[in-house]
Amino acid sequence: MAAIPPQLIGQSPAWLATLDQISGSAALDRSMLVVGERGTGKELVAARLHFLSPRWEQAYIVVNCAALSDELLDSELFGHEAGAFTGASKRRLGRFERADKGTLFLDEIATASPRVQEKLLRIIEYGEFERLGGEKTITVDVRVIGATNIDLPQAVKDGDFRADLLDRLAFDVITLPPLRVRGADIMPLADHFGKRMAVELGADSFPGFTPNVLEFLSTYEWPGNVRELKNVTERAIGRAFNEYGGLYDPIAKINLDPFEAPWRLTSTPKHTDIATQDNETSKVILPEGTNFTDRTNAFELGLIKDALARSKNHQGKAADILGLSYHQFRGLLRKHGLRK
Repeated sequence: MAAIPPQLIGQSPAWLATLDQISGSAALDRSMLVVGERGTGKELVAARLHFLSPRWEQAYIVVNCAALSDELLDSELFGHEAGAFTGASKRRLGRFERADKGTLFLDEIATASPRVQEKLLRIIEYGEFERLGGEKTITVDVRVIGATNIDLPQAVKDGDFRADLLDRLAFDVITLPPLRVRGADIMPLADHFGKRMAVELGADSFPGFTPNVLEFLSTYEWPGNVRELKNVTERAIGRAFNEYGGLYDPIAKINLDPFEAPWRLTSTPKHTDIATQDNETSKVILPEGTNFTDRTNAFELGLIKDALARSKNHQGKAADILGLSYHQFRGLLRKHGLRK
């Protein structure tokens, strides 16, 4: 059976331009990078690059570099000979050998150690490596696709990533747009996740969302991008299903923060820092005789403005700084006339 490229949903101009780049880059048999914020779909894009390429019938192997220690990552990628280290009772083929003639996707590649980076450089440049504890040079033909949410050129300047390895990987770089600039894609994605969740729950159909929820979904900035939208959508549907014993009416309640509760555990220093900070934004000086309500509102407004300044006007992050839910923070913005 022919492999099917992963479905990438979206119709916004930024996403359509990205899809065009993915289609064009897939045919180029070179190593490349997929970069973007967390939750933007880097793994899906890497898989699509493979399944649209001439290597689509060959192996597609995935390794999360951040999930393994230096020694384990070395062994996982390049294999090892018997006796290479304690517990290595027999030879083990690495992911590069298993991906021969196919594609190896290295997720979170920026976390690889300098030693592993040096080996990656050699294998990308020459197609050669040696197993851990071995002396025989092994040759493979593997297309490497790396992914990261780190600014790799800056990591090179900071001495955390090899410049020559970046040169080899960056034959082409696909930078994924965050969901906040893909406004036209939010509703189709939410509907897709909703329908899929309804099927998973065994519901007869997916009733959609109420107008208020739709408005919120379309205006929220989604710092966690598509992954956050998926989680929020599925959580809302799951809770509605459990509460009513089925999906009968449009989803009217969503919850951005699964930790939110009346008895939520909080970090005291986080709130103390905000209340005791000494800076010009939060310091409010009012004339003698100003009443309590005016003083309270002025202090509250100072905290809000400071949080917005510290988060570069990112409302979700500002809410986190103040220890508030996103809805609570938006309510304060309306109260103080900072949002219509």
